[in-house]
Amino acid sequence: MNYPFGFYSFGKNIGIKDDSLDFAVIYSQKICKAAAVFTKNNYPGSPVIVGREHIKSGKLQAIVINSKNSNVATGERGINDARNTCKALAYSLGISPESILPSSTGVIGVPLPIDKILKACSEAKENLKEGNLEEVANAILTTDTKSKISYREIEYNGKRGVIYGMAKGAGMIEPNMATMLSYILSDWDVDQDLYSELKFCVDETFNCLSIDSDTSTSDTVVLMASGEAGILPSQIFRKALYEICLDLTKQIAIDGEGATKLIIVKVENAKNETQAIKIGKSILNSPLVKTAIYGGDPNWGRLVMAIGKVFDEPIPYENLQIHFGDLSVKDASTEQKILLSKYLKENTEINLKVNLGMGTSKKEFYGCDFTEGYIKENAYYTT
Repeated sequence: MNYPFGFYSFGKNIGIKDDSLDFAVIYSQKICKAAAVFTKNNYPGSPVIVGREHIKSGKLQAIVINSKNSNVATGERGINDARNTCKALAYSLGISPESILPSSTGVIGVPLPIDKILKACSEAKENLKEGNLEEVANAILTTDTKSKISYREIEYNGKRGVIYGMAKGAGMIEPNMATMLSYILSDWDVDQDLYSELKFCVDETFNCLSIDSDTSTSDTVVLMASGEAGILPSQIFRKALYEICLDLTKQIAIDGEGATKLIIVKVENAKNETQAIKIGKSILNSPLVKTAIYGGDPNWGRLVMAIGKVFDEPIPYENLQIHFGDLSVKDASTEQKILLSKYLKENTEINLKVNLGMGTSKKEFYGCDFTEGYIKENAYYTT
């Protein structure tokens, strides 16, 4: 696998919860242009608070992440822990603490085992390996069943570079500005504002994702661009970045806690984007719709309910058309219902198309079904 040039990393176990990888560092030999988007939850994690401070310069050189224990709802102690983590890593790497972005993910409300983290930071330089980003992708996981990676190799003007993305997230996911955690690294720069490129792609992908309608306190997406390979025109850079974000979004959706199916909801002919978002999210977040898809039940009533409960966006019944795949759900005959049920049961990617007949706006959303596995995963999460 090709990596963006000049990035070094590692993932290791430092004993936060079990014997799996739980600590990681990403380091660039060159200070990078950087942009990030974060959760809008009113109780952001301490690393988000510190990360917002550090990203204001538009420059980063390293990212430090721990999993299994989220530094959230830990008060002033948590903020100090995040800052001290950056200071310890900065000392090891010989860089500025303000050029480091911290992240934590895992159980909320439990203070970090800061002594273990500071020790790991002090040893960081000797653990770094060129590339090695799959190790980081594994170290950031919590209830995920697999790592999530997507990258694009790009040739331009005789030069070759890579944009490489990774993400984690399986539950507590309905982003508002980001997903659970995602880190995107590039040895290309872009000829436009980096934040604008990231924001556009996040809004069209991660912000159209929902596993369970819950917005995490730790959501973070970070983009670091070193420019070692050169500068790309915006249309080339954005296309690759969008494809990576979309790929990671779908990987998160299908790996949702207990999930068996990826659900793609396509809202068409809405009067505007706001209407499309409200109705798309209402369908995607409905436990009744999600369980019906899991059970292979093409229940028209549940879909009508999910659309109708968006009280401020009434859709005339005669306008409404809904399809699973190419099969119409509205007024389906007994024979059609059998085919619809077969489609839901036999496919792991379910395409649900909703035509509102109100205008020309459209939007696509990504999620998963709702199974017994989600209940089991979350009922005993801290016990």
